[in-house]
Amino acid sequence: MSQSLSQIYLHIVYSTKHRKPFLKNDKLLLDTHAYLATTVANLDCPALIVGGVEDHVHLLCRFGRKITVADFIRDQKRATSSWLKTKPGLRDFQWQSGYGAFSISPYHVKPVTGYIGDQKEHHRKESYQDEFRRLCKKYGVELDERYAWD
Repeated sequence: MSQSLSQIYLHIVYSTKHRKPFLKNDKLLLDTHAYLATTVANLDCPALIVGGVEDHVHLLCRFGRKITVADFIRDQKRATSSWLKTKPGLRDFQWQSGYGAFSISPYHVKPVTGYIGDQKEHHRKESYQDEFRRLCKKYGVELDERYAWD
């Protein structure tokens, strides 16, 4: 076969370093999501939606064929972190070193999109840490909490 095809959807989640609420300002939060969407599009992994709240982000994207998951996340974190550090009061901004990357079925794109779009309301009831624990359990990923919360 001379043509390479793929359709892989990833739900990616990571927080700010020590879950500091760096992204409290609504405009900054939306601008960060837009910047992240542009960054991942430039990595040939177009975002379907970017969401989150002041201490973490969720990204649903169609994963490209020419990059590893680790390089993809490293590059998006590096780009957004560098950009955020240029903003007033964010010179010390950092993302946590880890992440969650979960593959989802094309049939689950719509519900995951809705879930990511409803983050503000969702986090009135559940912390980032409880959410991440639940997502790991849902996707069958073993979480070692000794290394999860930097």
